[in-house]
Amino acid sequence: MALLIIVITCFLIILGTSQSCHTPEDFVAITSPGHIMIGGLFAIHEKMLSSDDHPRRPQIQKCVGFEVSAFLQALAMIHSIELINNSTLLSGVKLGYEIYDTCTEVTAAVAATLRFLSKSNCSRETVTFQCDYSSYMPRVKAVIGAGYSEISMAVSRMLNLQLMPQVSYESTAEILSDKIRFPSFLRTVPSDFYQTKAMAHLIQQSGWNWIGVITTDDDYGRLALNTFAIQAAANNVCIAFKEVLPAFLSDNTIEVRINQTLEKIIAESQVNVLVVFLRKFHVFNLFTKAIERKINKIWIASDNWSTATKIITIPNVKKLGKVVGFTFRRGNISSFHSFLQTLYMNPKDNNKPLHEFAMLFSACKHIEDGDLSQCISNYSQATLTADTAKTIENHLFMRNDFLWHYTEPGLIHSIQLAVFALGHAVRDLCQARDCQRPNAFQPWELLDVLKNVTFTDGRNSFHFDAHGDLNTGYDVVLWKEINGLMTVTKMAEYDLQHDVFITTSQETKREFRKLKQILSKCSKECSPGQMKKATGSQHICCYECVNCPENHYSNETDMDHCLLCNNETHWAPVRSTMCFEKEVEYLDWNDSLALLLIALSLLGIAFVLAIGIIFTRNLNTPVVKSSGGLMVCYVMLICHALNFASTGFFIGEPQDFACKTRQTLFGVSFTLCVSCILMKSLKILLAFSFDPKLKTFLKCLYRPVPIVLTCTGIQVVICTLWLVLAAPAVEENISLPRVIILECEEGSVLAFGTMLGYIAVLAFVCFIFAFKGRKLPENYNEAKFLTFGMLIYFIAWITFIPVYATTFGKYLPAVEIIVILISNYGILCCTFFPKCYIILCKQKTNTKSAFLQVVYNYSSHSANNLALSHVSLDTTNHDTAITNPSHNDKVIACRNSNHRLAQVFAHIVRENATNVSTTLHQKRSSSI
Repeated sequence: MALLIIVITCFLIILGTSQSCHTPEDFVAITSPGHIMIGGLFAIHEKMLSSDDHPRRPQIQKCVGFEVSAFLQALAMIHSIELINNSTLLSGVKLGYEIYDTCTEVTAAVAATLRFLSKSNCSRETVTFQCDYSSYMPRVKAVIGAGYSEISMAVSRMLNLQLMPQVSYESTAEILSDKIRFPSFLRTVPSDFYQTKAMAHLIQQSGWNWIGVITTDDDYGRLALNTFAIQAAANNVCIAFKEVLPAFLSDNTIEVRINQTLEKIIAESQVNVLVVFLRKFHVFNLFTKAIERKINKIWIASDNWSTATKIITIPNVKKLGKVVGFTFRRGNISSFHSFLQTLYMNPKDNNKPLHEFAMLFSACKHIEDGDLSQCISNYSQATLTADTAKTIENHLFMRNDFLWHYTEPGLIHSIQLAVFALGHAVRDLCQARDCQRPNAFQPWELLDVLKNVTFTDGRNSFHFDAHGDLNTGYDVVLWKEINGLMTVTKMAEYDLQHDVFITTSQETKREFRKLKQILSKCSKECSPGQMKKATGSQHICCYECVNCPENHYSNETDMDHCLLCNNETHWAPVRSTMCFEKEVEYLDWNDSLALLLIALSLLGIAFVLAIGIIFTRNLNTPVVKSSGGLMVCYVMLICHALNFASTGFFIGEPQDFACKTRQTLFGVSFTLCVSCILMKSLKILLAFSFDPKLKTFLKCLYRPVPIVLTCTGIQVVICTLWLVLAAPAVEENISLPRVIILECEEGSVLAFGTMLGYIAVLAFVCFIFAFKGRKLPENYNEAKFLTFGMLIYFIAWITFIPVYATTFGKYLPAVEIIVILISNYGILCCTFFPKCYIILCKQKTNTKSAFLQVVYNYSSHSANNLALSHVSLDTTNHDTAITNPSHNDKVIACRNSNHRLAQVFAHIVRENATNVSTTLHQKRSSSI
């Protein structure tokens, strides 16, 4: 192909493709007269040709690098204006146009703008300075363009002087929505705010978070980069590197910067997704060199080049990887297709780009489709023969599908909307004016109507928002090879209002799934059950994965934090992907420990029944009578049975009734039992006491029924107040990590402690009385065993306090059951088992005579011991008096006191012995 170009060029006569600008008419690209003139700005050439790095003379340079796509955009404006002129929208009013080639340079665009602002119908085209331009009549009423945001900004700042409407079809920089800085600027495309938001959303949705960005060093590139960086951060997407290329091809450093960018892409091997905010010629050069370096990535294309046929037809472009782009929403452009079919019929005298294209196309007619656009661009920088023009009509449309193949539907539709918006605004303005006159209205009047106009493209209605934008939405496209040709296919639509992608078929959904299979991450993704932990990197996308701690979970990949389970009802182990519902636990009837305790309780009740039967059958024996009588024994046995039965309320699912009953039943029944023991201890002490004063005091104190009722009644009052003021209730204990303990909350620790403390006080009094009577007759005296029983009770409950305070879980009730059983068994065994042993195993000692003999022996032994103590005391005192006369008085007083005590005790013993002797004699006589 290159050899063919060289051969053709050798036979060409030098003829500049873009003439130097000698007059203003030479500067105009395309023109057509009309009552109302509309200006147009299109980058029909890629750059301005300059031999020096910096211009030395203030003159407009030649433009080179013919751009077929931009040429089609200018044709779309012409076609749209002709549609309006041929319709009934403007009756009798014709729209004219002046279209200028900006050559992708701000300088050329500013020069064209100066001509737009020059006075209308003036022999000298000048822009006069005025303080008020309200009545100023410029050459055109409005301007359509430009394509690039940087050029649009420069043009808009000049047009603001006269508030001339400027409607752009492609400039998307977010700053242009600022109506304070750009009050006369409007556009038929969305702001880059939405495009960058859609890009960030697509990247985040595809699972990528480590990307690169390539942009241009101009207002458009910098603003797009800043806006995208904000949107990316909001979607947890990190930018690994940012590469900025010179804005214009005329910059001599552009080749170096492209090479450096490619080196950076190769070095960042983990970056597989690149967002590209570049112009078409930047992307063309970048892709050409990237193919040579065998770079394969995912390229996110901006609306600037996503459907550019010039780039799509680059040889081997498919080797670059996948290209996903955003383009403006398409409309019906079938009429434009027909317009292109009849383009050769249009006059070319006032259409220099068409004339140039015809010559270029004729020169490159033998080139394949994939290289034809590049051939045209190359020839526009070379030379053509003058004779070529003679054969334009013969060769221009030998391949009439070429221009349609290079059409970008989204851009063409945006240009149509811009023209239609102006046409409808002119219609509204001219309803009460004669717009065939050049001075019918000023541009600023048209701007006021244009901001509020509602217009149509034949199918849908549109209007500008408060920022002058037309938020039509985006189409998401994918470059896909079909039948050996790279084709732009629509994947989805992006809804600006709801920030969602709308897919239309299963095929597009499959394409989205394929994209997600490609990884572009700084760190390996964290699996469910893990969370991200920041490393030393400044990027949040670079992290390490750590397991979720206990009671936390993560159910998605790459979660920033593990989620906390509801501690009240759920739990989770380490590295969990979900929360598990806590199991409700309590001391169940099926539990082995509960079965053991119930068995012991039932055994205790069996013992109580057995003892009751034994005592009933031996009702008149001395052992039973000495126990306080059958009534007292039955009361105590019933209390023991109730104590054993109360343990059943500690087992099973807690209920409010059980919680209130168990402590009350145990407290009252145990208190009644201890009260009976206290009464028995007092009776025993009274029966065998030989101290007259103590005996008199004990006789006054000994009132069996009032003692029992009073002691028990106090406990009843304590339990009643407890139930009324702070009753025990069922409570869910959620302090344990994996289970919920269903337990009885005592309601008031003070009341619980008071109940147990009161029993302890009674038990301590019993212990004192029983201890004093521990040396009384063994066979019939319970004092020694009661003392031992009380000791067991104290040991059990003293141990209970720290164990109960430190135990938690479902076995907490078992602790109290064990203590109840120990104390109950201890008192039961010490109180009744010795008597049962005498009744069953020592029946000879369980007679009245044996009982009286034991009492007689105990009385005689006590009297003899007292007498011996008296004699010993006398001898000791006599010796002390001899050695220590001063102590004699004290000894004599002590002796007299002891003597009187001995006499009283001897009298009591003799009286008891006589009674016993008489009883024994009577018994023997009756036997004879």
